[in-house]
Amino acid sequence: MKDPYEVLGLQRGASKDEVKSAYRKLAKKYHPDMNENNPLQDLAEEKFKEIQWAYDEIMNGNTSSSYQGNSGNSSYEGGSSTLSSIRQLIQTGRFQEAIRALSGIPTRNAEWNYLMGVCYVNMGSIGQGVQYVQTAASMEPNNFEYKNFLNQILNMQNSYQNRAYNYRGGSSSADCCTQLICADCCCECLGGDLISCC
Repeated sequence: MKDPYEVLGLQRGASKDEVKSAYRKLAKKYHPDMNENNPLQDLAEEKFKEIQWAYDEIMNGNTSSSYQGNSGNSSYEGGSSTLSSIRQLIQTGRFQEAIRALSGIPTRNAEWNYLMGVCYVNMGSIGQGVQYVQTAASMEPNNFEYKNFLNQILNMQNSYQNRAYNYRGGSSSADCCTQLICADCCCECLGGDLISCC
């Protein structure tokens, strides 16, 4: 079980004013209205719910010592601030930087794999991205967000493969062009752009 103080990025024993300030700042950042066109909208919504839970726990005095020492079991083993900053990089389309930052995190948990997969998918390396997201989904099989994103990618991949197969001519250059166009469409659906001219 996560420590509510850790979720809000606070030390245990923080004042009520500090708790309120941290809550407002994080709630504004992860509020669903602020992440409507974000490729990580589901992740932001989940984080928003977690922030609300943490705030309620602290304000209602439900922060027993059972939370202490449990931060190692947290799904944010890379450090909540580290993965939070990586999410910001992803939200602003800085996928290469996000991959470099993720590469520096030694704990390769489900969230790490998910974020790495999101980066690769948005950069156009769909196959590699799918592998990471599949790993995340197998590590946390009950995580709807990972399953949902994986299904979206696989459905898009199948759809574009079927379209490419139907448009195939006898020429290998036509196949190449079709595959590039399909890859560009897939990237654009996820917020990226492989071919900027179309």
